[in-house]
Amino acid sequence: MDGEIQRFIKVWIIVISCLCYCYYIASRIPKGFMRLLSVFPVLYLFLILPLNLSSFHLGGPTTFFLVWLCSFKLLLFSFNKGPLSLSPNIFHFISIASLPIQPKHTPNIQKPKPLFLLFLKLLILASIICAYDYRENLHPHFILALYICHMYLGIELVLAITAAPARAIFNFEIEPQFNEPYLCTSLQDFWGHRWNLMVSSILRPTVYDPLRHVSTRFVGPSWGTCAAMLATFLVSGLMHELIYYYLARAPPTWEVTWFFVLHGVCTAAEVVVKKVMVCRGWRLHCAVSGPLTVAFLAVSGKWLFFPQLLRNGVDMKAIGEYAILVNFLKSKLPLMNLFYSL
Repeated sequence: MDGEIQRFIKVWIIVISCLCYCYYIASRIPKGFMRLLSVFPVLYLFLILPLNLSSFHLGGPTTFFLVWLCSFKLLLFSFNKGPLSLSPNIFHFISIASLPIQPKHTPNIQKPKPLFLLFLKLLILASIICAYDYRENLHPHFILALYICHMYLGIELVLAITAAPARAIFNFEIEPQFNEPYLCTSLQDFWGHRWNLMVSSILRPTVYDPLRHVSTRFVGPSWGTCAAMLATFLVSGLMHELIYYYLARAPPTWEVTWFFVLHGVCTAAEVVVKKVMVCRGWRLHCAVSGPLTVAFLAVSGKWLFFPQLLRNGVDMKAIGEYAILVNFLKSKLPLMNLFYSL
């Protein structure tokens, strides 16, 4: 654990140094191909830095932040687009680039989420972790349901915790990262408005908008939108495949890519069908469409999303790290030893 933390610190020192280079040097180069060329070594470095980390809970978020979010933000920055191009100072630039946050440019008209909801999610996550001690007595389908809840709660809480310092220091509002995805009423609602909105906000300007603009010229707006949507889901699948490689260190089997391709096809078809239904005055009630959407997500996830992780023991690795973390804290904090002895 000590060695992993030291490697984690070294990785992020290098990341901050690279972002300083981008802010002070690359930003002075005219936007376009030349700036992209100057940023390319940083993109390559971000691609290999997570390989220095072997733990799930340190390596996983680092991979997601650097290989996906930060790299895509720097691609936009190369053409003077995206949130990095508007950064007023180096601290703002580093925070926006390295953390899963997106500054909010419109006034917040929504009420903030109640604090008790955060504590409730923490309590549920802790209960799920404790339930793993009895996994031998649990049905495989119930264990899979625990994994789904664990993944959602874990990702949401990690993103919220990492965004909190930037929100407190710079005192600016940020776009929501999740919007209660279990309340979704359709695939379009789930992927576009509720699940991991940081990914949606970065895929839209880098993949969806450019491809829709180009394809609309050749096939019209309707088919252009569908083509851009399918391409966006394909890129998302490939990025997940890359993250899976960092987590499992095993050759890709492309199952998770097919998961996103399947959802891209189904979401595009759903959009077309909904337009026809609206024209005819039909509408499926959310009490029906919501459970159907959640059921489809669960079934397709069991079929294509989770097998790569389970086959390579990533789930057991993640669960085992909780015990390692507790033992590490007990060895470092005498008060915890007293607490556990009581």
